[in-house]
Amino acid sequence: MAKKVVATLKTGEGKQFTRVIKLVKSSKTGAFSFAEAVVHNDHIKDFFTDKK
Repeated sequence: MAKKVVATLKTGEGKQFTRVIKLVKSSKTGAFSFAEAVVHNDHIKDFFTDKK
């Protein structure tokens, strides 16, 4: 499996995506959780401005 990751990074396809993590507060309980996604570099700001 490590060979696939290395091969993807060498071709340049993997550089277009970023793993982003956002802290989200629940409206019902007030507890915090993390929202995690792999997002295209052009849509990172959209991920953080979205209220989900």
